[in-house]
Amino acid sequence: METWSRPSIFEALGLFPLKERAQQALLVLRGAEDVPPSRFDYTSLAMLRPRLALPLWLGRFPIPKKIIITNLYNHRQTPVEDGWSVRRTQVKDFRGGELTYDSHNGTDFSIPVGTLLVAPAPCRVARVYAEYNRGGHKVVLDHGDGLITCSAHLARPCVEEGQLLRAGDPYAISGYSGIDALTTFPWGTPHVHFNVWLNGEPVDPFAFGDQRSLWIGGEPQFCPPTTMLSERPAAEFDAQRIETILATCKTASTRQWLRSISDIATRGAYLVCEQNYYPTRFPRRGNVYKQITARGPRLFLPFRSSDFDGVVFADQL
Repeated sequence: METWSRPSIFEALGLFPLKERAQQALLVLRGAEDVPPSRFDYTSLAMLRPRLALPLWLGRFPIPKKIIITNLYNHRQTPVEDGWSVRRTQVKDFRGGELTYDSHNGTDFSIPVGTLLVAPAPCRVARVYAEYNRGGHKVVLDHGDGLITCSAHLARPCVEEGQLLRAGDPYAISGYSGIDALTTFPWGTPHVHFNVWLNGEPVDPFAFGDQRSLWIGGEPQFCPPTTMLSERPAAEFDAQRIETILATCKTASTRQWLRSISDIATRGAYLVCEQNYYPTRFPRRGNVYKQITARGPRLFLPFRSSDFDGVVFADQL
């Protein structure tokens, strides 16, 4: 049986290598080529939840065995040209509530530091990397048929690029890496920022309006230990569509780097990541696959049922 050691506070924050992390952190305030600086104000303080944060930093449960959703996907996104905004000026989650912020395009699962993450569906590990200005340590999983998930703020990835995983296989240890954690420590709530990208675009896994939920069963649930699904649909990337998007990329270094990746599946998955983390670099966005995939139930929660017994929303506590 595999065992997983709990990360130290330095590993959880993703502080090393220190010089590289400091250079990345400066991008939040200064911006970079074709990337505006981040935006925040007094409304950003609403995301600080000391009552939840302190136990989670200590690896404990504020509410026994519960995953706490502290931010949902915002269905009133501010324009990407204005920069990444952690303000709360125009917000609406899938329930019609306000458990989100301006630029939030994922789901924040607040869990004790040191929690094991498992694949929410069969997948290939598409990318493992760290950017202190954009979510710290991240693992990107390609589930095929136009579906990719990305988990950010990790302490320790446990997989390598190209690795094939079954649903329920472990891939990372949770922490709270990234500049937002460092600036709000210890009042910021440790969480996994869980992105879902369908056909290259960010989507809410919860059903909004008449949409279909991406959660198997319609609501977040755990992969049964006896299931361990292993079949992954093929990822059919379109080389010409990828090149069309790359040709309009404003940042020459990004364009050249992505073109240098010979494997089309890797280049396609990397491009999806770059489009979603640095959207202002790509005036032309679009589907990078040979066909459009419709929404449908395909995901389990990225956690084990042995560690949790359900989810709760922070604004209902």
